[in-house]
Amino acid sequence: MTHLYRTALVLGVAALSATSTQAQERQDTPSTTAADTLYCEERRLGYWFYCVKPPPAQDLQQPETEPVPASQELDAITSELRELKARAILYPTEANVAAYIRFQRAQLDRASLFSDVWQRAIWQDPDLDYTLERPVGAVAKKQWQDARSAERDHVMATLSQRYGLFYFFSSTCGPCEVMSPIVKGVADRWRITVRAISTDGGPSRHFPDYRVETNQRGKLGLEGKATPALVLWDSVTKRPIPIGYGVLSADELQDRIYLLTSKEAGHDY
Repeated sequence: MTHLYRTALVLGVAALSATSTQAQERQDTPSTTAADTLYCEERRLGYWFYCVKPPPAQDLQQPETEPVPASQELDAITSELRELKARAILYPTEANVAAYIRFQRAQLDRASLFSDVWQRAIWQDPDLDYTLERPVGAVAKKQWQDARSAERDHVMATLSQRYGLFYFFSSTCGPCEVMSPIVKGVADRWRITVRAISTDGGPSRHFPDYRVETNQRGKLGLEGKATPALVLWDSVTKRPIPIGYGVLSADELQDRIYLLTSKEAGHDY
């Protein structure tokens, strides 16, 4: 009896201890309701009665990888093409050469596709089509050239009212013998006054009323001593406009005068 009594006493103390612990837990959790106590603590119904908080849901989505910049991708393709080419040249086995040809063909196809899309984009957007400003087709180019020539001739016809021409030549200059009649022909056609300046004091059969140079070149801002040299003089702004050096055709001379006197830089190209 004594042994049974001691065993009962130990079990009773353990039960009291467990009850005390449960009470302490209830005291430590003030938000626990009577229903929570009944279902979760005494009956221990567990997870399905929300007695146990479910673990936070894990984000199963993989983090998005940043796209490779197109410039890096293009560099990689170029590097691969160079490597395959070098390998095919240094070690010209059938496999190496075939690998290079296949990869090169793939890039040629890519370039062809780009060219095709480029052309289609230009066809469909007039803002992208430079040929509307500078035609390349035979019919359109002829029309553009005719319109430009008419505009140039109109400018040249009124040029003498404002501009004069300085022509620097030398009597021993071979190109001057070629250029002098061209300058005279253009000047006579558009009635432009020409002041011929001899850099060596020698005569010119095309410009008998020439003058000998006395630093006119420096005053007009010409660089070096090259002849022949042409400079327009603007009587309104009182400034020189160098046209060029060496031999020019009549059309090229007129085009330069037309552009320099009537078009702002970047407008015509």
